[in-house]
Amino acid sequence: MRPPQSNREAVQLAYQTEDGLSLRQRIHEVYSFPQISFVEWVLSRIQWRGDEYVLDIGAGNGAYFEPIQSRIPQGTLIAGDLSMGMARCAALHPAAGHILNLDAERLPFPKHTFDVVLANHVLFHVTDVNRALSEIQRVLKPSGVLLASTNSQTNMPELDMLFKRVFGLLGVRPKTASLAEPQPHFHLEDAPRLAARHFFAVARYDLPSVLIFPEAQPLIDYVRSTRALRELLLPPSIAWEDFMNVFADQVQRLINHYGELVVSKLSGVIVASNMGGFCREYVQKLRLAQG
Repeated sequence: MRPPQSNREAVQLAYQTEDGLSLRQRIHEVYSFPQISFVEWVLSRIQWRGDEYVLDIGAGNGAYFEPIQSRIPQGTLIAGDLSMGMARCAALHPAAGHILNLDAERLPFPKHTFDVVLANHVLFHVTDVNRALSEIQRVLKPSGVLLASTNSQTNMPELDMLFKRVFGLLGVRPKTASLAEPQPHFHLEDAPRLAARHFFAVARYDLPSVLIFPEAQPLIDYVRSTRALRELLLPPSIAWEDFMNVFADQVQRLINHYGELVVSKLSGVIVASNMGGFCREYVQKLRLAQG
């Protein structure tokens, strides 16, 4: 398989089908501790009325569909993905609403359309995140709310150490400081600043947890499923399979020695609004104070 030549091509290749995404979702469900539903945790960061008009950008295989639909019995869900493969997959979900092929940087909706926009683990993939946030702000009602989940720059540090160990054994240097989080922007650390360029109020919520692997294969499968995103970061002299063979050997050695491998996670969600959600009361008091 020819390695992708750009980040955009890598993202398109990574999400041609749901296979890799579904595998990673399943691994997080089985091996995470504590076992908290991340989707439910994200959606519980805001209060729901039940009649919201909701847009789910980068919906993937529809992981948020059922929990959203249960919260909006009188509402409407519109969802989509830039990947046609993912959009087709989402359309097959039993709780799918209206499914479109969506580009976060060019949303085909008039201004002030939605009560809630979801952009979960997707904004770090877009080419121009400021344009995407501007588009989201445009289609949200003034009282609307953005929910955008993402990872910390220090997410999975043990995985990053393993990757650097592999590079050391192969006698090469990585192209980037972090291989565990190869995306260049919209991490928990910079997402509030980026969102604040477009919204009056931004809140950040963190959810630390760990992955505990008693055997090597699930972690090997996890990394292998991200080939399209990580192969781009390998030096030209290193083949993907050579990288994976050394990685698999190192994972197995650690588990043989310690009995398990613990990988720390730090993910979270950014909540942003101009005059709704968590900032509604403050905005109302501010307006009263200003006369």
